[in-house]
Amino acid sequence: MQIPTGFEAGVEGATLKADVRDLDFHYGAFHALKRVSMPIHDHKVTALIGPSGCGKSTLLRCFNRMHDLYPGNRYAGGGIVLYPDNTNLLSPDVDPIEVRMRISMVFQKPNPFPKSIFENVAYSLRVRGMTNKNELADRVEAALKGAALWNEVSNRLKELGANLSGGQQQRLCIARALASDPEIILFDEPTSALDPIATASIEELIIELKEKVTILIVTHNMQQAARISDYTAYMYLGEMVEFGVTDQIFIKPQKKATEDYITGRFG
Repeated sequence: MQIPTGFEAGVEGATLKADVRDLDFHYGAFHALKRVSMPIHDHKVTALIGPSGCGKSTLLRCFNRMHDLYPGNRYAGGGIVLYPDNTNLLSPDVDPIEVRMRISMVFQKPNPFPKSIFENVAYSLRVRGMTNKNELADRVEAALKGAALWNEVSNRLKELGANLSGGQQQRLCIARALASDPEIILFDEPTSALDPIATASIEELIIELKEKVTILIVTHNMQQAARISDYTAYMYLGEMVEFGVTDQIFIKPQKKATEDYITGRFG
């Protein structure tokens, strides 16, 4: 991949998982993303930061084709290439359902289904046609362990997911995202509705999860981005202003606009 001029590629030899190439996106007549390009490094955490309305969540939702669910939305430009099979996720020939199996999402507010803890996690496996009870049980247990929730719910699997605390519900949603064995997990401000203790738990979990999966996170909290991400992208008015290793972005940004935002002089 060729990194756009002025963008920092990151650690030499780092493997790429995806590549956003000159992506444009429109909500009807509104041009929300403007020729956005950035690399997504494999088994790393990449944070998207910037003021409200700058396009962070819009970009995130391009990765799993969430925008397809609403009329009037339109992708344009080069697209998003997923490696190692070089699939353009935004190609009309690619099934959005398959995209969402490969790329899971965890939302801002915990949103467990009105089902049991077990069925919340098993949902995507059943959608894929898995019916073997033992296999389902093993996969659900593995996902709950991956989300650091198994020890707290192993004897409560038939209870409604909504009975859990806020932090536990978000970890249940992470387990649900892990169950389909995704290649990338998207997090859209996953701790904004949680208390500080639950937030710390989710942050620790995200750092652990990058050993298994690539992570892209939108956060309004710059301190959080600095704590948990390997790479950071600063966006403004639908454009990618600067991308780089997180330490470089926060300590010595290349663009004045980035420095102004990081230091609180803007936004």
